[in-house]
Amino acid sequence: MTTARRSAGRTAPLGRPVRLTLIAGTAVLGTLLTACSGAAASDSDSGKDSGKGHAASDARISVNLKGSRAAAGKPVEVTLDGGRLKAVTVSAEGGAALSGRISADGRTWTSDRPAAPGTTYGVEAKNTEGGSAKAGFTTAAADKVNKLTLVPGKNTTVGVAQPLSVVFDNPVKDRAAVEKALKVSTSNHTEGSWGWLRDYSGKDRVDWRPKEYWKSGTKVTLDADLNGIDSGPSGGWFVRDYRTAFTIGADQVVKVDLDRHRLALKRDGKTVMDVPMSAGTPGGEKASWRGTAVLMAKEGTINMRSETVGLGNAYDKMVDSSMRLTWSGMYAHAAPWNATYFGVANHSSGCVGMSDSNAAALYQQVRVGDPFEITGADAKGTVAEGNGYGAWNVSWSDWQAKSAL
Repeated sequence: MTTARRSAGRTAPLGRPVRLTLIAGTAVLGTLLTACSGAAASDSDSGKDSGKGHAASDARISVNLKGSRAAAGKPVEVTLDGGRLKAVTVSAEGGAALSGRISADGRTWTSDRPAAPGTTYGVEAKNTEGGSAKAGFTTAAADKVNKLTLVPGKNTTVGVAQPLSVVFDNPVKDRAAVEKALKVSTSNHTEGSWGWLRDYSGKDRVDWRPKEYWKSGTKVTLDADLNGIDSGPSGGWFVRDYRTAFTIGADQVVKVDLDRHRLALKRDGKTVMDVPMSAGTPGGEKASWRGTAVLMAKEGTINMRSETVGLGNAYDKMVDSSMRLTWSGMYAHAAPWNATYFGVANHSSGCVGMSDSNAAALYQQVRVGDPFEITGADAKGTVAEGNGYGAWNVSWSDWQAKSAL
């Protein structure tokens, strides 16, 4: 191997010169830290003890990742053969440095996070004797990339039942590795858990819900440090980190009583609305769901067509004050054509219908993330976990069991 040799002067604690020698191979990874005390011996004095100094032992540094196609997904390890490391910096080209820790014996530094795919890293190590050395490597590019959709969005205010929800573009086989990279922090140490489920779209999804509804005013942050995580066969690599932060709004719950045909909005435990409504016709597919559904979106005026929810050509209407409760098409909305049944009977195609004025008033006051607690016998079943945000219909112990950790 052909090597290049450079020397740089240093001043030792006792005024003796310290010489650092850096030996770099073609992969720019094998480095040598050399600290010498006393005058340098001439060729003729080589091997003789002049009695005026002694040579310190050489200390070689090695990096576990090498070359231009190093394996991604592994922590970076920098090892010193002799002496003690003082500091190590491993930085992505044009990016931030990887954090890491020096071992108790001072010989090894290990990064907290894995090296990301398709990234060039620079390594600089310093020992306690004042020597330093540099190295570098590039990881192989990802052959497949996994991405995600994250809810809620940044800087939003949501209701007390809104979970953190992550839907992945590709399958996630190594769920434990992914879940370890998802860090939730709250302003009041809210207890919660991740749970893996199948989204209504058929994609892999993981939600974080509190043990109980959020407390109003809670600040929530998710740091998804996924860059460099392999989601497993057919899934691909994550090549970036994600972050979102949101606030929990007013303590609001919408109570839907299918048996009494009434809808009530409660804020801080007090009833602020109590209006007649008509829900889905019982006894078949037109019946409404029961359980807790979380308001997913306020969609305003939209075109609703029965064929999109498997009900043939039963209806095709422009509908006002539309509030989505499930992916399968259950809404609360204005339904003036159904006024005969408000407060009397459930006679819709599955949605919770109200008068124009009552629906508009509810629409103005609720926010995404508010729970709709639907009770009564006239239902076709309970809202499933992946059909919107149905995690609240699972017991706390069963939800915790859905975590991969």
